[in-house]
Amino acid sequence: MTAKLFSPYTIKDVTFKNRIVMSPMCMHSSDESGEVKNFHLTHYTARALGQAGLIIPETLVVDSDGLIGPGDLGIWDDYHIKGLKNLVDRIHEFGAKAGAQIGHAGRVTNKEGVTPIGPSPIPFSENTQTPIEMTKKDIQTIVHSFKEAARRAREAGFDILEVHCAHGYLLNEFLSPLSNQRTDEYGGSMENRYRMIGEVIDAVKAEWTGPLFVRISSTDYKEGGNTPETYVEYAKKMKEQGVDLVDCSSGGIAPVKVNSYPNYQVPAADRIRNEVGIATGAVGLIKTGRQAEEILRNNRADLVFIGREFLKNPFWPRAAAEELDANIEAPVQYTRYGSNWLKS
Repeated sequence: MTAKLFSPYTIKDVTFKNRIVMSPMCMHSSDESGEVKNFHLTHYTARALGQAGLIIPETLVVDSDGLIGPGDLGIWDDYHIKGLKNLVDRIHEFGAKAGAQIGHAGRVTNKEGVTPIGPSPIPFSENTQTPIEMTKKDIQTIVHSFKEAARRAREAGFDILEVHCAHGYLLNEFLSPLSNQRTDEYGGSMENRYRMIGEVIDAVKAEWTGPLFVRISSTDYKEGGNTPETYVEYAKKMKEQGVDLVDCSSGGIAPVKVNSYPNYQVPAADRIRNEVGIATGAVGLIKTGRQAEEILRNNRADLVFIGREFLKNPFWPRAAAEELDANIEAPVQYTRYGSNWLKS
């Protein structure tokens, strides 16, 4: 039986050679410019060489005042396009597809001298700054920033666009009643809390016609916050707007302890996929090929996002193939003189 993990997967006109995605993880290795550096070219190209099907680099920040942390990569200006295109071209050279995750840190922005913004003046914790409540004009400015980021991602040649709506960052803050206590049309009901996200999706679709993902935090892990049931309803709205895949993470909106364990976030991907009828990505301590194959074989998700294991081993797909007794294509340089990549 052919391992499903190593079967192709097509969304719209984009085909991944396998179901393995390198999950976006902050590296904080740029500078104030937000431009691609040699580290990024080496780090991400290594995972393409290692046979990932899709590589989504760290969040590309849509506004210079919306950094997750110092050294974030940027997509807030046209001068970023050249470096991002170089990165995409290198990823493509080794047979992987490239995804652009675009986002804004909101109330947890970490930039010296910048007062963060958010849906309401509610700090993340007692040790963090109180954000400035965004005006309707501020909201529209950020929506436009996402639209421009989508244009730049297209011009840089990315294959996939992912809107970051998770981990306690700005769009996640609008969705959660723990951080959004507005009384206007952007707060209160679920429909109102979704409004900005809906506007962002519509805005990026004006510039982006390729596969569109949204990363969510499928639960807030705190009473009074969003739950997996809430996100089933949000996913329905995303599907109606033409989102192709929901990437199911969790947490980040409140400083709570999360009990993590292998596959702990997979039930959210399973539920949304099968209740809403939309493709999903599973993430969360997926360490082995057998774990990944079980998720796919049981139709719990369509793609498997690998994070920490890819940091430990750029050739994680090779290890997974050995577990599953699967043959995968090797980089041509590794097959010279008839060497066997998998058994060397």
